[in-house]
Amino acid sequence: MHFENWLAFCSIAFVAAAIPGPAILLVSTHSLQFGTLRSLIAAAGNVTGLFIMSACSILGLSALVMISSTAFTVIKILGALYLLYMGIKIWRSGVQLNTINSKCEAKFNAWSLYSQGLLISLTNPKAIIFTSALFPQFIVVSEPLLTQFLILVVTLMMCSFLCLLSYSLLSQKLKAGTKQYVSGSALGKVFGTMFVSAGGVLAISTQR
Repeated sequence: MHFENWLAFCSIAFVAAAIPGPAILLVSTHSLQFGTLRSLIAAAGNVTGLFIMSACSILGLSALVMISSTAFTVIKILGALYLLYMGIKIWRSGVQLNTINSKCEAKFNAWSLYSQGLLISLTNPKAIIFTSALFPQFIVVSEPLLTQFLILVVTLMMCSFLCLLSYSLLSQKLKAGTKQYVSGSALGKVFGTMFVSAGGVLAISTQR
């Protein structure tokens, strides 16, 4: 793969990863509740989902989603329902802004955070189509394909993880500056509304 192609891919991947979406909402919420390091468990789950989708793209499996309206609709509905579930859950429970204590420790579950990040990634049809459409644009057919695909997959995962880390750190900065003015219940309603809105948009979207 040419270095210029890799740089172009990096720029597109960073821009795509930096656009606020369900994964960023999830990591930001967990950053407020459990801190930056623990929120990265959800980020790791999301990146794992990206790896799985990228593998499907390489194997040609995700092409089915691009040509089958039924497959696309099923994945879209699953993603929308999960976002709605997350939104209602966060709306009702609020966001814990206090320093981690025994009560918050009891609520912390590493597998829950990881699986949430994974499911949000796997049930996002836009991400599946993105990986399927983007990779072929930067592949040089005359060069070894496996090596090029590995480079693109690792680059995409790193770009996504770095962006999620940045949003997690930003959430901590905002928390420190607004904690005395904004309640956890109010933030829960804000984040919950954003999740529900994202789920609603995904459910009614007809663009493929």
